[in-house]
Amino acid sequence: MNDSVFHRLYEEYHQDVFQFLIYLVKNRHLSEDLMHEVYIRVFRAYDRFEGKSSEKTWLFSIAKNVAIDHFRKMAVRKKHSMEYFDWETQQLVSSERIPEEVSLLNEDKVLLYKTLDTCTGDQKMVIIMRFFQDLSIAETADVLGWTEGKVKTTQHRAIKALREKLKAKEGGDENAE
Repeated sequence: MNDSVFHRLYEEYHQDVFQFLIYLVKNRHLSEDLMHEVYIRVFRAYDRFEGKSSEKTWLFSIAKNVAIDHFRKMAVRKKHSMEYFDWETQQLVSSERIPEEVSLLNEDKVLLYKTLDTCTGDQKMVIIMRFFQDLSIAETADVLGWTEGKVKTTQHRAIKALREKLKAKEGGDENAE
């Protein structure tokens, strides 16, 4: 990989990759560290990039794996056991506070972000990719290594779960109608 290709990839996608990571880990400094890891992996693996997906989905796939690796390491450190972190069934929830940028959002969006943390890792990943990063169903499937059908099903279930959880948090508001 030559320097101009690396710089182009960085310039074109670093903001999207950073936002994706910050949605997952909710810590600006940690997101910056993870983003550096993403681009180290990009630099090492670019010669194996076959172009079967867009560069953007390839970068998101690497970022997803870097985030999962981080959560696995954190889970191992917390448990001090031989259990492994299963990102498909466990929640990807950071104990860190929501980023300072989120404080500028209205209360509904803050509630949505907090509620998203209660969803499964799969659901959270799909919602972030589809609605926060504006990836298509095909791009999301490519990043996750899933079928488009699985992305659609997971998205449907995630939206349903979010609606139910948000409705439950609202309490008796619907009875006031």
